[in-house]
Amino acid sequence: MSQNPSPRQIVQQQLPKQAQPGPQASAFAPSNIALCKYWGKRDKALNLPINPSLSVSLGQLGSRTELSPIDGAEDRVILNGEVQSLEGGFAAKVVSFLDLFRQPGSPRLQVDTHNNIPTAAGLASSASGFAALMLAVDKLYNFGLSPEQLSAFARLGSGSASRSIFEGFVEWQMGVRDDGMDSHARPLAQSWPNFRIGLLTLTSAAKSVGSRAGMQRTVDTAHLYQSWPLQAAADLERIHQAIEQQDFELLGATAEQNALSMHATMIASWPPLLYWQPESVAAMQQVWALREQGLPLYFTMDAGPNLKLLFQGQDQQAVLKAFPSLQVVAPFEAA
Repeated sequence: MSQNPSPRQIVQQQLPKQAQPGPQASAFAPSNIALCKYWGKRDKALNLPINPSLSVSLGQLGSRTELSPIDGAEDRVILNGEVQSLEGGFAAKVVSFLDLFRQPGSPRLQVDTHNNIPTAAGLASSASGFAALMLAVDKLYNFGLSPEQLSAFARLGSGSASRSIFEGFVEWQMGVRDDGMDSHARPLAQSWPNFRIGLLTLTSAAKSVGSRAGMQRTVDTAHLYQSWPLQAAADLERIHQAIEQQDFELLGATAEQNALSMHATMIASWPPLLYWQPESVAAMQQVWALREQGLPLYFTMDAGPNLKLLFQGQDQQAVLKAFPSLQVVAPFEAA
C-alpha cells in the first residue's frame, strides 16, 4: 500500500523550478465567518475537511503580511510589532509553512504580520494570517500560482485559510483526491450590499480546548457527529439558495441552526466540549426574544463563546440599540 505524499511533496510538485525570492512582497487577506461550518477532517496532515463549507469575508478586517529575505540561519517572525519565539505557537506554524515552499539554498525570511482583527471577539487570525502569508509567498517568489492552487496551499496552514484567499461569499469544496488539490475554495458571484455582520464580544478569555483539538475530539467520540456531514451538505444547499434569492430569513435561520448543530456535536463529545459561557446563552435568548418581536436577527458561533450577529442594513439601528457594543461589518460595501 503506497503512502500518501507529504504536504511538502505535494507543494513542490506544483511549483516552478529554480524560483528565487525578490527583495520584498506584501499581501492582505480578510478574515471570514463561516455560515455553513467546517468541523471535522478526513486528513489531519493536509487539513482536508469531512464536509464543504461556505463563508463571508469581513472586508477590511484581516491580516497584512510582509516578507523579505534576511541573512542568518533562522526565519524571523514578527506579529503585531512583537518578535515571536520560534519554539511554538504561531511562529512555529509559520516556519513549518514556509518550509513547504523553500528551494535548496533559499535564504531565510522575515515575516512581519499585522492583524486588525478584534481577537477578543473570537475571530481566528489563523485563516487571514495564512492566506496573507500564502499570497505574499507567491509574490515574493513570483510563482504565478492559480487562485485554486493558492487556496489549496493556504489550507495546509489553516483549513479556513483556503476561504480567506477570496472576498465576499466563498465556498470551500471538500474534494475527494488524496493529495487534496481539489479541496480548495471558490468565490461566489453574488453580492449582498445590505448584508451585515455584528461582532458581539462577550468574553476574551482563552479557550480551554483549542479548535483543532476540539474538532478531533468531536469526530472521535461524539456519536451525534455521524449526522453532521449530511446536515452540513443540506445546509450548504439552502444557503446557496438563500444567497441566490437574497432570502435573508432563509440564510439566517440556516446559518444559526448549522452553528447550533455543530455545537451540539461538541457537547455530545467526551469529555464534553462546551464553549458557551452564561453570557453566550443570555445573548442567544436576547436574539430569540427580538426575533419573536419581529426583528429579523440571527446569530452564528464558532468554537468559542462569542456570537456573530446576522442582520440587514435597515435593521442596524434596532440591533445596535439592543447590543450597543456591537462592531458592525458591511462586507460588500467599499471601505
